[in-house]
Amino acid sequence: MKDELTDALYGLGWGAVKRLPEPAAARLGREIADIAWRRRGKGVLRLEANLARVVPDASPPRLARLSRLGMRSYMRYWMESFRLPAWSRERLRTCFEPEGLHHLEEGLASGRGVVLALPHMGNYDMAGAWVTSRLGVPFTTVAERLKPESLYDRFVAYREGLGMEVLPHAGGSAFGTLSRRLRAGGLVCLVADRDLSAHGIEVEFFGEAAKMPGGPARLAVQTGALLLPVTLWYDDSSVMQGRVHPPVEVPDTGTRPEKAAVMTQALADAFASGIAEHPQDWHMLQRLWLADLPAQGRGPVGRAGQGEEAGQGAGTGTAP
Repeated sequence: MKDELTDALYGLGWGAVKRLPEPAAARLGREIADIAWRRRGKGVLRLEANLARVVPDASPPRLARLSRLGMRSYMRYWMESFRLPAWSRERLRTCFEPEGLHHLEEGLASGRGVVLALPHMGNYDMAGAWVTSRLGVPFTTVAERLKPESLYDRFVAYREGLGMEVLPHAGGSAFGTLSRRLRAGGLVCLVADRDLSAHGIEVEFFGEAAKMPGGPARLAVQTGALLLPVTLWYDDSSVMQGRVHPPVEVPDTGTRPEKAAVMTQALADAFASGIAEHPQDWHMLQRLWLADLPAQGRGPVGRAGQGEEAGQGAGTGTAP
């Protein structure tokens, strides 16, 4: 019954919100965010605790303000996502203004394949729709299997409707398929700031230990693809902002796992720089740092490649 209700609510969102006038949808999103923020549920408290690490000198009033803005940003993601399938092609082509786009364009032109790695910031579905609409470039991503299965099917159909190829996170074929796409000169986009496999790579993130997926770096090491971090944020306009960071280079020395570990730390550093500039647009409502995880849930110390033969550790493209 709970699964059926969850699926029905998402279906209502996709069916009703996209028919609202844009100002009304934006206002509804802010109202829902403010209600959730005032209720101080687990997600809001976790978001605030995470933001306290990002902005360690923040006073309690500033932290509260940041978490409120964070919930508004999170709900803006959902309102936009519900409405994206109804947007015109021209709207999709003008919804995003990234800095550093030349890194992506040059990488694609080289024919070596490109891995875009993103944290849970802004609206990466919108960024993906912009890539397929404005640049005319299809790409492959990975999605965490959700429950109920019908909800996962909704997310897959939604993203495929925006021009994405979606692979399930679980299963043995994801990593191999991603590798083949990259060797053919294709584009792969992965959300990569939270490890779902318990086999991630340990990194230092805002001064503390966390684990992030090793898949993006391992794909770059194994296929020769360019690895580009991307961060996203909102301003007061209807156009999302972003930055394509300079490439993360493959180290000249070391084993493949050692190279992937160095590169994953570089990704974490790039994510941290973007999150520090726009903390309210980082939608991390889950536990991330090892100190916050129960000991039995931390898994082994991450090494690149561990568990990835089963398609794990590639990063995911699920909703935040």
